[in-house]
Amino acid sequence: MRSISDIRRDYTLAGLDIDDLTAEPFALFEQWLQNAVDANLADPTAMTVATVDKEGQPSQRIVLLKDFDETGFVFYTNTGSKKAQDLSHNSKISLHFPWTMLDRQITILGVAQQLTSVEVAKYFMTRPKPSQVAAWASEQSRPIGSKQLLMQKFSDATAKFAKEEVPLPSFWGGYRVAANQIEFWQGGEHRLHDRFVYTKNFEGKWQTERLMP
Repeated sequence: MRSISDIRRDYTLAGLDIDDLTAEPFALFEQWLQNAVDANLADPTAMTVATVDKEGQPSQRIVLLKDFDETGFVFYTNTGSKKAQDLSHNSKISLHFPWTMLDRQITILGVAQQLTSVEVAKYFMTRPKPSQVAAWASEQSRPIGSKQLLMQKFSDATAKFAKEEVPLPSFWGGYRVAANQIEFWQGGEHRLHDRFVYTKNFEGKWQTERLMP
């Protein structure tokens, strides 16, 4: 294997200038997300979710964005998962969209707020039935002896709900991330990338500034 320090490329697909910015970040986020969908990227809604536990240890994982508007960015999870446990101690959170095929990334800093049971149930009922069953079968982040044991739990849950609707598990929920900072990064030639950050001020208004790469 050749030295990984030699692996590099130039970023020349596009630029980002102040005239490209919108008054608030959500309109620009929607544009970029639509660009990612139109480009047929694999999992365009995939985002890295970073949390910190009560000992101060950060951790990351990939989840799917399921909704967004001016109030925040929504994802769902088992409430017994590590990320949920982290958020119960520290609600500060970071989201990251790595659209590398477009030479783009977006980083969001904010606070995670638990969704209501009504909001969670409304989304849960739209999931395919096997995904609903899987939510019952998996105690997310808990150890298990083998894949066979997990598949047996899934098979048991499938049989249990074969002739009825799958109810919302009491241990399944979601979060809305209320953003206070959103950075848009567009790769540039010679590593002179374009970076603009939106920051919400004390009056709740968004201010923008360009950052050096």
